[in-house]
Amino acid sequence: MFNLVDPKLANLQVALNLPLRQRIESRMQLNLGIRAFMKERKVAEVETPILSRFGNTDPAIESFVTQAHVASSAAGEQAPRWLRTSPEFFHKRLLSMGAGDIFELAKVFRAGEASARHHPEFSMLEYYRLGFDEFDLMADLAQLMQSLQSQFAQPVWSIRQLRFDDWFQDQLAINLQQISPKQLLEKAKQHGAQSALDTNGCLDFLRSHVLEPALDPAAWTFIYDFPASQAALARLSHDGRFARRFELFGGGLELANGYFELCDASEQQLRFAKDLEKRRENNQPEIPIDSHLLAALAQGLPSCAGVAVGLDRVLMLLTNAQDIADVMLLGER
Repeated sequence: MFNLVDPKLANLQVALNLPLRQRIESRMQLNLGIRAFMKERKVAEVETPILSRFGNTDPAIESFVTQAHVASSAAGEQAPRWLRTSPEFFHKRLLSMGAGDIFELAKVFRAGEASARHHPEFSMLEYYRLGFDEFDLMADLAQLMQSLQSQFAQPVWSIRQLRFDDWFQDQLAINLQQISPKQLLEKAKQHGAQSALDTNGCLDFLRSHVLEPALDPAAWTFIYDFPASQAALARLSHDGRFARRFELFGGGLELANGYFELCDASEQQLRFAKDLEKRRENNQPEIPIDSHLLAALAQGLPSCAGVAVGLDRVLMLLTNAQDIADVMLLGER
């Protein structure tokens, strides 16, 4: 029998770094809790590519681009590949192929600021439930969040749901169905906006600077029925006035973004085209539209709702961490 241990090192004792070990075990506890929740509901775990032929066209998101050798290329040329900002497009391709309910604990990448709440490389839970609408998924996600709080011996928070329009009306006395873009800009300037903003820019400014900080930090708050102009990949309401989309907040953090998913390939292509038009106006890099996603939608995406959850932020709440770096093992800003 071979002795694989160097005798000179046999008695070496490596001191256990207890704070590091606690972080490792907290991450493991979070992942195990999510997997147990999904297993109980027969949601299957998947693993999808990190590199993609397509980036994210959303003007609010910037992708990391790299150069990857393409073996099938005629001259062995280098072709750009993007690091995924979300596994969403891959998941929808699987759903259109008949995968059923699925989830992934995914590493994702977004170029941008690094701060106490942001990191360019982070962990995301992405999951989809067939036959669910946004309200079904909000209820499901609330149960997951409360179950995780119980597992971490944290107080279990109550659930609050608030329509986007009511949020602005209640807190800022703004009727979004009646206010003009000029009046909305004036409201934003009253709260500190320094530059000319379009309607969505004003809404985003007022949300981030006024409304979100005023949310109850000890409750799971779902904001739903977003403006149609912020639909992203969500369906619109029957009258076309609202996006069937929600966001989850807790502990002063935005934690999740979910949709009653758009299944119309033509409508999605139009939205991608509008994204690219906006990126050109902003002098942002041109991003190729994901033709695989459009093909999946055309093939037939089953009616479903899906959500992306920022797991590092969730772990911050569960462990009372103040900085996202405190829940990462080797994250570098």
